[in-house]
Amino acid sequence: MSSTTKDIYPVGLQVEAGERLVIEWSDGARHSLSWAVLRKNCPCAGCRTEREKPPALFPIIKLEEAQPARPQTIEPVGRYAYQILWHDGHDSGIYTFEFLRSLGDQSQAEPASR
Repeated sequence: MSSTTKDIYPVGLQVEAGERLVIEWSDGARHSLSWAVLRKNCPCAGCRTEREKPPALFPIIKLEEAQPARPQTIEPVGRYAYQILWHDGHDSGIYTFEFLRSLGDQSQAEPASR
């Protein structure tokens, strides 16, 4: 019997060197995701819409956007997700376990020269 992603859940979260979130999964896998990757891939509707827009020719960024992404809090949402409150006040992204697992799998598949 093979496990589906829905059967896999985090058994441990740890902050690594203040720069990354390390997730230990119930199937023994381990993923390390930078705060920048998590913030850039925020799954909320507003962030998804912004990512779909063409890039601005002369972007104007706010002071909080110029700073490295960092979480203020990470809270569980039921038994299926985490909600992250970011340093810039953004908190509407619900990071489901499936989504986090997918991001972790993608990050492991990318070349190490990121």
